[in-house]
Amino acid sequence: MGTWDIGPFDNDTAADFSYTVDEASAERKAEVLLAAFREVTGTGDDYLDSDIAVEAVAAAALVAAQLPGGDPVTTAYGPEAPIPPLPAALRPEALAALDRVLGKDSELLELWEESDGDAWKAGVLRLRAVLAGAAGRTGDTEDAAG
Repeated sequence: MGTWDIGPFDNDTAADFSYTVDEASAERKAEVLLAAFREVTGTGDDYLDSDIAVEAVAAAALVAAQLPGGDPVTTAYGPEAPIPPLPAALRPEALAALDRVLGKDSELLELWEESDGDAWKAGVLRLRAVLAGAAGRTGDTEDAAG
């Protein structure tokens, strides 16, 4: 995986994921994000591959970007097409995925820990905090995603 910085889209896998998000119709973008979260959470206690973890972090950044306190995704490596309002149901899915990424047997976490990844981890924890702060809110978007 080519990584050039600590942001959610600052690696080749996340940039490729952005293309996948762009290729989905506006109606299906939430499904693409949900699939990224569930691929991570569906690993159970198995070793979590860094590539699917990277996609979940990028997807979480897209959800958090629409929330109070969330940072807009302005990098050239993020999706080019606008992301429509996302369903509130994605928030707990994103939280669960980030918890798994930051948990045991996560290759992505191990790789960052090997390279002094405190700033990366702080960024993921910030995404988590934004999502957790909004997790109880409903009514601002649809109630369910795929």
